[in-house]
Amino acid sequence: MPAKDIYHDTVKNALIKDGWTITNDPLSLKIGNKDIFIDIAADKLLVADKKGQKIAVEVKSFVGTSEVEDLKNALGQYILYEKILKRQFSERILYLAIRSAIFRRLFSQEIGQILLEDNTLKLIIFDPEQEMITQWIN
Repeated sequence: MPAKDIYHDTVKNALIKDGWTITNDPLSLKIGNKDIFIDIAADKLLVADKKGQKIAVEVKSFVGTSEVEDLKNALGQYILYEKILKRQFSERILYLAIRSAIFRRLFSQEIGQILLEDNTLKLIIFDPEQEMITQWIN
């Protein structure tokens, strides 16, 4: 089992505060003879339309020496996990969870904008000090 990201529990707590029920920590997938672990799986019952939402969340800290290198690695992992998740748990939507400071630094610039303009990835932006989700990007 892989080590937890340094913001794993922060994101988990933020999801709980946002009304999500944590169902898997981590969500274990098997593809062939390889094991894959997505950090968190959560469900939320929407009372208004009586339809539940199911998500999987991969948490990334972006604490390496290069934010661009961290972004490339996170994006590659996200794409791989999303494809495997669609095969095994098609009802779950994958999100990448990143700190609000990283979102401001990377996604306000062209490098991040190109990933947002064609919906390449879904993001959960969180404030680590308040353990709170500040934005969902679908």
